[in-house]
Amino acid sequence: MSGGSGGRRLPGRVSPVRTSTVYRSAALRARRRRADGAIPLDAPGAEERLAWLNAASTRIGTTLDLESTARELADFTVPGFADGAAVDILESVLHGEEGSRWTGTGVPPMRAVALSAVDTMTTLEAVPVGETYVRDQKRHETLLHRHCLRRGEPVLVARMRDEDFARVAPTASGAAKMRALGVHSYLAVPLIARGLLLGSADFVRGAGSPPFSSTDLALAEQLASRAAVFIDNARLYGRERERVVSLQRSLLPRATPVTPGLRVHAEYTPSAARHPVGGDWYDVMSLPGGRTALMAGDVMGQGLPAAATMGRLRAVARTLMTLDMAPERVLARLDLATRDLEDDQVATFLCAVYDPADSRCTLAGAGLLPPLILDGRGGAEFVPLPVGAPLGAGVIPYDPVTVTVPEGGGLVLYTDGLVKARGADLEEQLELLRSAALALPPGALEEGGLIAAAPAGPGRFDEAVLLTARAVPLDAGTSLRVWPLSADGRAASEARRLVTRQLAEWGLDDLADVCELVVSELVGNALRYGNGPGELRLLRGERLVVEVSDTGPDLPQIQHADLSDEGGRGLQLVNMLCRRWGSCRTSGGKVVWAEQNLPS
Repeated sequence: MSGGSGGRRLPGRVSPVRTSTVYRSAALRARRRRADGAIPLDAPGAEERLAWLNAASTRIGTTLDLESTARELADFTVPGFADGAAVDILESVLHGEEGSRWTGTGVPPMRAVALSAVDTMTTLEAVPVGETYVRDQKRHETLLHRHCLRRGEPVLVARMRDEDFARVAPTASGAAKMRALGVHSYLAVPLIARGLLLGSADFVRGAGSPPFSSTDLALAEQLASRAAVFIDNARLYGRERERVVSLQRSLLPRATPVTPGLRVHAEYTPSAARHPVGGDWYDVMSLPGGRTALMAGDVMGQGLPAAATMGRLRAVARTLMTLDMAPERVLARLDLATRDLEDDQVATFLCAVYDPADSRCTLAGAGLLPPLILDGRGGAEFVPLPVGAPLGAGVIPYDPVTVTVPEGGGLVLYTDGLVKARGADLEEQLELLRSAALALPPGALEEGGLIAAAPAGPGRFDEAVLLTARAVPLDAGTSLRVWPLSADGRAASEARRLVTRQLAEWGLDDLADVCELVVSELVGNALRYGNGPGELRLLRGERLVVEVSDTGPDLPQIQHADLSDEGGRGLQLVNMLCRRWGSCRTSGGKVVWAEQNLPS
């Protein structure tokens, strides 16, 4: 409970009712028929009461959080209207379901959501906040609170007699405590919105306060009616928000793949309950040659449209990365795709490709905040990446940056919700993020420790994505070899010799014949069309991948050779003998790769 004594009583209270009375049924219905319970404008103190109700509209429902709204209702009425107040909500309503129609037979499970009391009433034995209860025991059949909920009508006990305490308090000890604290008047009103019962609000007065009157009852009904609408609006918003969060999570990867040389952790965290969610997302993909693609993005907007757009952009990005395109080319294509969206949405995005062969990472960004790179020796700096225009703005090209992520170092990609805070300087927030990353104990980065240590904290008003990658040694089941090749006719035989020797070391002699043929074709194409081969790469992981790079710009394509043609069948053989093959452009030319299944 919270609150304090000494507050002024609401002006215009009528003289106390002298008899112990429970107002219900016909009398209440008659009162409701009089202008739906409105306070007569000519009644004494009517202007003050109307002003009080108007003040309630500005102080209750300030957020779209259901429990916060209930607390605002309880706090607003103490001490101005009552010495103690409790707000209970149906458990089903707290889970986003509609309210209940009172049937006169039973009461669904309730949860105590808010308590407020003056200092002299803080020891009242009310149901603890957060506790769910069911009024189905035999003793509870006579509780006035239960009658209020079953009939959907208010209950007033102007002056409580000894037998009334047992009908108000949930326990015998609670009744004794109420009597000892001088509670003498009780009022309960249902919270009804759109014809459905959401919960109830209970009020008590103690020594030094006049009893509740029929005018107080009418005032409480109007207050409850307004508060119930705010509570139901918060319920509807919370339900819609949960649907968006559910859609958002369903569109994100269920798990991150295991990739050579990287230990990746990805996490999406929605904003605090009262704030909307939108289109933050991430993705991690294994690429040929042991490379790994890391992506993070943020669709500007909120709700289902932003989440749906996020899903579409992620699908396009995955398709482009499947083609093993360079990050800057992925951004350019995504910009075109974003401009084609009917909703005219824009998004920020960052794409990074890490190569374990040389520990180098190539990045390109479109409006997302710069990633953080850790050197593994106690230092951390933000990558000096050109910001780039958001996707959909039509401002291209995007400039890539290549950095080294040494073994033991790390890379942190994130959306702005991780650092954004109202009234805070962005540069200061980024520095706090850098300090938080450096303060993490070993192993905490790749286990998601930064999400809680980030500057925005758990009460962030915007959703956030965090994608961390730690450079680690290749595991025992993964091996990578890279060799430079001669730029002349010796390259093919040299490549075959290197591949055969390495496969023998790995115990994969059964793959040698096919791998020799494949590498001969790839090196031959590099000599003929690509100004000579650059590097030969052989990766053993879940599969065997052979890769040859050259400086030529043209990507190879399978040709349909005629019977009389002397060439054009090499890639057809590669296509038939390998699980799959492909090619991609790089900053210095292109890479052609082929993949074989390992023997079972």
